[in-house]
Amino acid sequence: MTGLLAVAVMAAAGAAWWLHRPLELAGAGSAPLDLNIPTGSSARQVAQQMHDAGVRAPSWLLYGWLRLSGQSRQVQAGSYEIPVGMTPLQLLDRLVRGEQALRRVTLVEGWNYRQLLQALKSAEQLSWDLPESALQQPADLMRALGLPGQHPEGRFFPDTYLYPKHDKASAVLRQAAAAMQRQLAQAWADRAPDLPLKSADEALILASVIEKETGASADRPLIAAVFINRLRLGMRLQTDPTVIYGLGAGFDGNLRKRDLLADTPYNSYTRAGLPPTPIAMPGLASIRAALRPAASQALYFVARGDGTSQFSATLEEHNRAVRRYILDR
Repeated sequence: MTGLLAVAVMAAAGAAWWLHRPLELAGAGSAPLDLNIPTGSSARQVAQQMHDAGVRAPSWLLYGWLRLSGQSRQVQAGSYEIPVGMTPLQLLDRLVRGEQALRRVTLVEGWNYRQLLQALKSAEQLSWDLPESALQQPADLMRALGLPGQHPEGRFFPDTYLYPKHDKASAVLRQAAAAMQRQLAQAWADRAPDLPLKSADEALILASVIEKETGASADRPLIAAVFINRLRLGMRLQTDPTVIYGLGAGFDGNLRKRDLLADTPYNSYTRAGLPPTPIAMPGLASIRAALRPAASQALYFVARGDGTSQFSATLEEHNRAVRRYILDR
């Protein structure tokens, strides 16, 4: 019995020593190991996945440790990193807590959906699972996301999104689409009374125009007021960003008079009302401005050249502002 007790004590001491020692990892570098645990993995499979990832310990030892820990059923599926210096106890704690290896991608206000997709294509360790035609065919993108019949422009909320390593681009897009729906619904419910907007979708379209016209954050509610006042009076919006969007790849960076006269569904100089879709991703400030514009009689605005705009209630005032800030300059 004394011999068996001694063996048991030595085994317990050896186990305690191993659990508190850094794991030996394959490779001589300092880069962490990638560990992917699929949904539904058993303790034995998790142990094998650790071994296959590069943990230099027999899979039977890893399996025994998981079982004896009493936490093997609490291990969460996901994509993890095992850094140099991590102990078995620290690794198990990470797996039980579900602390996955996360990366981030930022979607910027004012981007169009093609810029958004390019950002996702170049995002760190994000798997591209969308059809290549999605960049040129909006319908293909929305079908792939399970949102057929919608146009992708403006449908994704600009923000910074965290995702597990090797996650899918479609998952980030669905998250961004859900965020936009949430923010838009909340802003629509809190909208000012008697706006000339029939739906939350129209508010989203107007917000995208405000986003592209705004050089200074403080101007957003006033720019919104100009467009709301024009819509109430039946005036054309006459805003350059809608024309540029309608020109698409044909726009060379220089907006000419012939462009303003070329009729497209997005040309707000030749057509009344809102364009048929958003023209960019509006941020929350632009959405709120569209639905709660400033109290103003302004019908015109012109850029001052410092990022801000000069607002005018009459054409005469506007012409003076144009001479001051554009023609004279």
